[in-house]
Amino acid sequence: MHTPVGQIRLVLASASPRRRELLGQLGLSFEVSAADIDETPRQGEPAPDYVLRLAREKARVVAARNSGAWVLAADTTVVLGEELLGKPHDEAEVREMMGRLSGRTHEVQTGVALAGPGGEHSTVVRTRVTFRSLSVGEIAWYASTGESLDKAGGYAIQGKGGFLVEKIDGSPTNVIGLPLGETLALLARAGVPLPWSVP
Repeated sequence: MHTPVGQIRLVLASASPRRRELLGQLGLSFEVSAADIDETPRQGEPAPDYVLRLAREKARVVAARNSGAWVLAADTTVVLGEELLGKPHDEAEVREMMGRLSGRTHEVQTGVALAGPGGEHSTVVRTRVTFRSLSVGEIAWYASTGESLDKAGGYAIQGKGGFLVEKIDGSPTNVIGLPLGETLALLARAGVPLPWSVP
C-alpha cells in the first residue's frame, strides 16, 4: 500500500489492474472495492451518457458501503461511428473488431465519477485513436495473444496492442482506462489531498 496522504480515505471502485496501476503511479493511498452493476447500455443511449451513468452508479454503490470515504469510479467504452464496442468474448470477435477498426479513427470515452461526503463530481473524457491499416496476419496474431478479451474495443495500447495504433489525439491514459489529468482535477475539486500538496 502507498504512503497515506492526509486523513481522507480514497476508494477505487474498480477491479481493473490497469486503473489500480495508473492511480498508484501518482503516489496516492487508496483501497480497492469493486462495484458489481448491470453494464447493459439502454436503448438509444449516447456513449457519453452511458459511460457517465455507469461511472456514477459504480461510485454510488461503493460509497454506500464506505461511509465517509471518497469513492472514485470509471467506465470506458470504444465508439466507432455511433456503435459502442464492448469487451470481445472470443478470438473470432477480436478479429472482427480489429478488422472494423483497421485504418479508421474511433473514440475512447471514459466516464469518471467521484462520490463522497461532499457530494459528487464527474466528467467524461474523449480521446480519438487512429489505427494503422492492419493485415490479416497482424489481426490474427493479435487475436491469438489473448490480450484483448478483457479490454473495451479489444485492444490494449499499453501492451502488445501498441503496434495497432497510428495516432492518438487526446489523453493516452484515457485509452488505458483512467484519464489521469482529469481524475486529478476531480480529486482536487473534492479536497482529496494529493501527494505534492501535503506539507
